[in-house]
Amino acid sequence: MLDRDGPIPLYKQIAEVIRERILNGDIIAGEAVPSEAELEGEYGIARTTARRVARELREQGLVHTVQGEGTFAGEPDAPRAPRRTPRYLRIAEEVAERIRRGDFPPNRAIPSEKALMAQYGVAKATVRNAVAHLREQGWVFTVSHRGTYVTPEERQPGAAAR
Repeated sequence: MLDRDGPIPLYKQIAEVIRERILNGDIIAGEAVPSEAELEGEYGIARTTARRVARELREQGLVHTVQGEGTFAGEPDAPRAPRRTPRYLRIAEEVAERIRRGDFPPNRAIPSEKALMAQYGVAKATVRNAVAHLREQGWVFTVSHRGTYVTPEERQPGAAAR
């Protein structure tokens, strides 16, 4: 239980919780610790506070961060757990599946960045990567200052096979 009114900063309290999880073996060397977005959602904290949690754990020598991949328990040379599909690709695949099902019809907007950030509990950069991937695959197109829309059905991936 966090003491939001006490003298110990929230980031130190949360870092202590994660530290205990590492020392107890709940998070093993090479395994990802909770992301900034996960910490935000779980503890109701700001992104800057979540960043300070990771910094605190790094300073204690308990974790290391790999740019673009996350923060992991243990030393940088510790073998990492098998890599999961990046979050942005999982989001993109889910949105593409919803387009295939007809939840998002052709020439209609997909949910906004803000809505996707809230739905998936991720940072803006993660949503932007997911949308960029959908655009590269041909599922969506973006109109400047208007939004991102579902590609007409005849131009969607696999349309020729249908």
